[in-house]
Amino acid sequence: MEPQEFLNNIYVESMEIVGSDNEIKSDLQSSITSCLDVVLSKSESAKAVLTVVFTSLTYKLINPEQDIRKHQTSIAGGCSGRTFDAKYITPFLKSVKFPAMAESGWLTRSLEQKVPYNYNYPGAIRPELLKKAFLETIDFIQKGNHLNKVLDYLFQGLIIKRNVQQIDLAKPLNLPIATIVDLLTKHFESRYSAEGASRLPVLALYAAYQCLIQETKRFEGKELLEIESHTSADSRSGRIGDIDIVDSKNKAFEAVEVKHGISITSQLIKDAFEKFKTTQVNRYYLLSTANIDKKEIDNINEEIERIKNIHGCHVIANGLNDSLKYYLRLLSDTSVFIANYVNLIENDKALKYEHKKQWNIIISQM
Repeated sequence: MEPQEFLNNIYVESMEIVGSDNEIKSDLQSSITSCLDVVLSKSESAKAVLTVVFTSLTYKLINPEQDIRKHQTSIAGGCSGRTFDAKYITPFLKSVKFPAMAESGWLTRSLEQKVPYNYNYPGAIRPELLKKAFLETIDFIQKGNHLNKVLDYLFQGLIIKRNVQQIDLAKPLNLPIATIVDLLTKHFESRYSAEGASRLPVLALYAAYQCLIQETKRFEGKELLEIESHTSADSRSGRIGDIDIVDSKNKAFEAVEVKHGISITSQLIKDAFEKFKTTQVNRYYLLSTANIDKKEIDNINEEIERIKNIHGCHVIANGLNDSLKYYLRLLSDTSVFIANYVNLIENDKALKYEHKKQWNIIISQM
């Protein structure tokens, strides 16, 4: 197996293990994880050390007979760590947006000395804590135990660090409405390892309302409330939807509940009513990326009519994409909507790096 394929397989597995968590899951002994934690903590300031560890680890996994402490061919029995790094490791680290050197970790004075990486290695790796962690990690790798777990540990740690990073997202201009909806649908429905994808359609609707509140007469004198965190419970916050608009007296005026991958049924309508029945909300939208369960249409209409008669609220159940198309037609400039959506993606704490990166991938494939 080629090193690139090998690394990618472990990387994908590590992405699935991390998911949306912020803790590394591993049963490695603490004597090695404490060293790996130091390497991870210095991964930005000491990219060369991280690179050499990755290179040594990967080379040992593929060539178990090699003494990876002998990192240069000028050392008897040695291998060329720099060549392997420049060809496979650094390009891979760059491809997944991990800390990486410009060319190779062996282009630093502290790591390029022509002596083995043993406990007598004289290179000036700073701070001393990092040097100790580096040499102990190299020694552990050389012994050849649990190396897949070590690689997985490093991947998990770097994925978690990367998840909190900002990424510059594309903001295409002057797109047709059909194209915008297609891009959004692909973004919603892409396969992700981490949780959070259900947040994307909520952000899309909120981005639309950010425009509508400024442009439509219906919302004159109304306020679009700040979008709440993904984990806020409606019962605790007092909110009745994922998106809430209030009037000048701070009374509920319009609300939207968004479902991702769940068809709308009469029971969902009943559940929604329980949220807003004690308010005087004028309209309540229940929108889903999975549209309406066709077998339930009659029951849904009956429930909507019942709520209208006993409460007065107009409940609107619809497919999310159809609603987005309608909202976008009302806007004077859909580029503002795109900018709103991208800004929300960049700042929403429920989303991870892969959700953001996928947007750029989708745009690049237009």
